[in-house]
Amino acid sequence: MRKRLLALTMMSALTVTAFAGCGSDKSNTQKPAGNAASAENPQAVSLKLWTSEEDYELTEDMCARFDEAHPEYKCDFEITIINVDESVEQLETDPDNAADVFIMPSGSIPQLVEEGLVYPITYDADTLKGLYSEGALDACSMNGELYGVPFTPNSWFMFYNKKLFNAEEVKSLETMMAKDLGDDTYNFSCSLSNSWYIEAWFYAAGCTLFGEDGTTPDDCTWNNANGLAAGEYIIDLVNNPKYIEDKDGIAGSLMKEGKLGAICTGTWGYPDLLEALGDDLGAVALPTVEIAGKTANLSNFADYKCFAVKSNTSAPLAAQQLAEFFANEENQLLRYQKNSTPPTALSLTDNADIMSDISTCALLAQTEFATPQPAISQINAYWTPAEALGTGIVNGEITKANLQESLDSLVQSVTTKAFE
Repeated sequence: MRKRLLALTMMSALTVTAFAGCGSDKSNTQKPAGNAASAENPQAVSLKLWTSEEDYELTEDMCARFDEAHPEYKCDFEITIINVDESVEQLETDPDNAADVFIMPSGSIPQLVEEGLVYPITYDADTLKGLYSEGALDACSMNGELYGVPFTPNSWFMFYNKKLFNAEEVKSLETMMAKDLGDDTYNFSCSLSNSWYIEAWFYAAGCTLFGEDGTTPDDCTWNNANGLAAGEYIIDLVNNPKYIEDKDGIAGSLMKEGKLGAICTGTWGYPDLLEALGDDLGAVALPTVEIAGKTANLSNFADYKCFAVKSNTSAPLAAQQLAEFFANEENQLLRYQKNSTPPTALSLTDNADIMSDISTCALLAQTEFATPQPAISQINAYWTPAEALGTGIVNGEITKANLQESLDSLVQSVTTKAFE
């Protein structure tokens, strides 16, 4: 998720320094040739870490276990609470004082690679390929190099009220919108004025953003016939009295009051909705839509949170090992048990406790229909024009009469390096 869209943790001024030895996961004990560090001759290393407030104590625990497993290092850990959504900006602002290991959204990898600010994850690469799905690794890679270790999907899906919709009805948005839920109850809500949500309708219509594989910066088909059909669908949806735009917390409040049938959001919305609706809360992948003569699932951006290493770290090997350790199967399970963070480790998809969590199951189900967020820096030219399109439609400024003109303008902006 881009910086402005993430609100999962809060910034804190708290900075704590802990002293311990550090090393790598025992499953990754193979060392590159020439590494003289050992338990008898430990290498002194200083590592700065950024973590969220909710994961602070867990990070301390992981560092302690990391130390026990690898006496070949003697490290000073400096752990600072920094928001995930602020990590990229902090790194760009002051890379010399930035954390050696930090969490970032995989969508930030292209810009950071081009700016030379992140270190490729090459340590024990073959082992990593067997731990995570191909999609997760691809999302964290650029030009064939891995730049982050994925530990949780970062996307959205749909929650629904079981008293208002059944499991069959929520498979199709047309079916959902056709149902009469009463005069004071809305059927569906999404954030169409948000550029991290609106793409789902254009992808469902068969449009592409930066080419079929997301790597062609001057190619966007949102203004072709399919794109026009997607835009008209969105206009009709927004103008339907059964739809309400999700902004300023209105939709979430209606959902908790039982006055909204379904809402598009992520795992961050689960605790409040579950508290309000209990067993009446359902969660599923996004529904299908009928656009441009075909039926397809809404396809949002596939994005992940990953552990990354800054390029000018003084201890690249130890930093890579630490990043991989933080994202390994054991620590993903601990993070889920403590904070309900959905995992990416393939081995955890059979975990009974995790698979009993409806929000995690829905998120993982949606990854089957999601489209990888383009891994090129040109994506920075997308966010503002796409937001303007969605906002214009929601506000009624963009209608079917001027939609084609608006889409042409969007494509021109998206394929031009106006962000530089």
